[in-house]
Amino acid sequence: MSKSDDFTAQVGAEVPFLRRYGRALTGAQSTGDAYAAATLEALLTERSIAENASSVRVGLFKAFHVMWKSSGAPVADEETGMHAQAQKHLAKLTKNTREALLLSTIEEFTIPEVAEILQVPESEAEQLVSVARAEMEDSISGRVMIIEDEAIIAMDLETVVAEMGHKITGIARTRDEATKLASAERPDLILSDIQLADDSSGIDAVNDILKEHGETSIIFITAFPERLLTGDRPEPAFLISKPYSEAQIKSAVSQAMFFRSTEPLLA
Repeated sequence: MSKSDDFTAQVGAEVPFLRRYGRALTGAQSTGDAYAAATLEALLTERSIAENASSVRVGLFKAFHVMWKSSGAPVADEETGMHAQAQKHLAKLTKNTREALLLSTIEEFTIPEVAEILQVPESEAEQLVSVARAEMEDSISGRVMIIEDEAIIAMDLETVVAEMGHKITGIARTRDEATKLASAERPDLILSDIQLADDSSGIDAVNDILKEHGETSIIFITAFPERLLTGDRPEPAFLISKPYSEAQIKSAVSQAMFFRSTEPLLA
């Protein structure tokens, strides 16, 4: 394999996760995927940003941030479905904090890598992550529903989310349980596994709830995130990989509370 082919292969392997990052940053699949596509187009003509980085993965996300910064790092757009309340909260956040938090938790970059991507000193990157945790986790609280058939994982999610100050409306193990639970008390956010106890789908359960109750923020948790990051169909804006860390859950929940994701998802 030539050097050029190897570079292309490495970039291709990271594209699903660049989409995940873009979606979480903007709050919508369409907008996040558009930034990812723009980044790839830019690399076709100028590869030096990625090639000269400490790794291709770091370089790819650095190139994304060049695009993001050049566009003014917008946090509100009519197409994202972001509400006025979300815009108000986001406007109060310190610059680059959400980016640093997502990079370090969801995408699991080290602090030196976050600094390289954002083009700031390492001390500043570390401070941005610290500030982000305080600003995001303390901003919004709400009702959270969990769809998870593994009892230990469900209890762990419940503990983490409750400690953040959110109310847990309940835990559902199947599609039918999920729809009934949502009808009993409408959640502001749903944390859902993909494969449920009776071989039903968490995606189907979420679609049932969205159809019945409308606007609700969604976070999917799956061992195979790349399957929901193709960009070829309606897919989630917020996605966590199994096994997950407490920091990832906290970061995703904080981000999702700012946005609404209401598009039906395809299994």
